[in-house]
Amino acid sequence: MKVLLDTHAFLWWIMNDPRLSERATAIIAAPENSVYMSAASAWEIAIKAQIGKLSLAQPVEQYIPAQVTINGFIDLPISLGHALQTYSLPLHHRDPFDRILVAQSQLEEMFLLSADPLLSRYAVDVIW
Repeated sequence: MKVLLDTHAFLWWIMNDPRLSERATAIIAAPENSVYMSAASAWEIAIKAQIGKLSLAQPVEQYIPAQVTINGFIDLPISLGHALQTYSLPLHHRDPFDRILVAQSQLEEMFLLSADPLLSRYAVDVIW
């Protein structure tokens, strides 16, 4: 199964946060699944760290790539196609980071691992 992590799912996994559901934990941990981390999530984390809404153990530019590698996640860049796909999305969600994750999930045919109930309004398979 190909799975794209929402930003909070990535953070909750690497921080061993109990808010990560048992199902999400099992999916991320299963070696047969391909788990992706979007550049959009890295961007969102960088912004939150810079403005003081998120504290990390190391500088963001070291910590995030290290966690992606340690956890065996696959880096998913943002393509022109991903960006343009957001145009066709209904405005259920106005958060640009969530909208690009939906677009990436659609175009790359991935499940989206997220606790955000608004994302299930889109034509994308959300798992939690």
